Amino acid sequence: MKLEEIIKRCAVTSVSGNTAVEIDAITNDSRKVAPGSLFVAVSGCGNDGRQYIKAAIEAGAAAVILEEGDPAEKEYLSAFHGTTVHVKDSRLAAAMAADAFYEHPSGKLNLVGITGTNGKTTTVTLLYNLFRSLGYECGLMSTIANYVGSVRLETANTTSDPITINALLDRMCKAGCEYCFMEVSSIGVDQKRVEGLEFKVGIFSNLTHDHLDYHGTFAEYLRCKQAFFDQLSKDAYAITNTDDRNGRIMVQNTKAHIVTYGCKTAADHKCRIIEEGFDGMLLNIDGKEVWTRLVGAHNAYNLLALYTTAVTLGAGAEETMIALSGLESAKGRLETIRGPKDLTVVIDYAHTPDALENVLKTLRDIGPERQLICLFGCGGDRDRTKRPEMGAVAEKYADRIILTSDNSRTESTSEIIEEIKGGLTPTGLAKTLSISDRKEAIRTAIILADKGAVLLLAGKGHETYQIIGKDKRHFDEREIVEEAFKTL
Repeated sequence: MKLEEIIKRCAVTSVSGNTAVEIDAITNDSRKVAPGSLFVAVSGCGNDGRQYIKAAIEAGAAAVILEEGDPAEKEYLSAFHGTTVHVKDSRLAAAMAADAFYEHPSGKLNLVGITGTNGKTTTVTLLYNLFRSLGYECGLMSTIANYVGSVRLETANTTSDPITINALLDRMCKAGCEYCFMEVSSIGVDQKRVEGLEFKVGIFSNLTHDHLDYHGTFAEYLRCKQAFFDQLSKDAYAITNTDDRNGRIMVQNTKAHIVTYGCKTAADHKCRIIEEGFDGMLLNIDGKEVWTRLVGAHNAYNLLALYTTAVTLGAGAEETMIALSGLESAKGRLETIRGPKDLTVVIDYAHTPDALENVLKTLRDIGPERQLICLFGCGGDRDRTKRPEMGAVAEKYADRIILTSDNSRTESTSEIIEEIKGGLTPTGLAKTLSISDRKEAIRTAIILADKGAVLLLAGKGHETYQIIGKDKRHFDEREIVEEAFKTL
């Protein structure tokens, strides 16, 4: 494809060189540049891409896109004989260039994006499994993994960079996928990673405090979430949870068709829990009963979002219900391991106050007579305001609390624990044990657990690693639990 076709919507301010040059590949990673490549030097996302222009040129880049106004530009472009394209916004340019290079793949399938604080991974994974069970070939972009049909690909971010996204969508189209289900993070929206994508459906789950280390304020966090729905076209659907106080706000400016769901308030699609246990729950959705293997009020909302999306896209209500009954939760989302002494260990990704409360309340409601132990920590170099809030939530529901490490990163685990303790009353502190080593903490929790106890391991979920300092090390809670069971 010729460069002039790729840069049409990139808000170009100036060009030096031949725009009729043929481009064979597009990348924002200088290590992937080959002769004939277009290198997009994305600014302001951690590493400044302009630092790698020299390496891209040396690797044979045919053209470079960069923001105007870099004082060091002459130095690294002095020996460049290719085409230089200056743009107002390199993030936007990366998205628009990728969309053009891959010939707008998002418009060739039904792209469904979900945003919100909690439930994104569970919902997109279940949607992927639901639509596959209905006979459709599908793609998935999630925190856990990406899928092109049944082919699994690893992922690094909740929402990938726009070049990766469009490359994946193109691959899905060529593989015959009719649908793609994608997590859309507030950071991804803010960094313009989803610009240019044609979404058929946007789903809003809920909004609680998270990522304030990035956004600064809750208002800014909300604005970024809302911007996703503002970008939907008049031919799209905006599906929103009206039980969340921000549900209506999310869609107030959207051009899309609004469809609502809820368990408490008036909505287009309704759900209530009839009964539940550790093995599943019986739901009433739009007047029809369905048994599901998932548990908890938060999963009732997730399943209702699935049902609403499916019928909005034309699936039959009855066949959707049947498909819902066969679904299993995503890895690390209320994942249950049974052990000796009638112990139940639950592994969940809950890492926000609201998510932790959802899980603990579910476990308390299902087994009110059982001892409930909550083991968790908080991520380092992330939002500190939620730490005491999570401590208060744990005290409210758990009989025993064990504070430990999560991904502490460059912060001290013991200092993070002390900040969590700031949310505990003297009563809460009396039932709290602090063990910085998470592996040792899990072993101790299992040893101390009463017969029939429920032990929640919160925060890691699907992750099979732990980041301490700058060291990323293997850490799979399932392995540790099974090993600890052998000692009982």
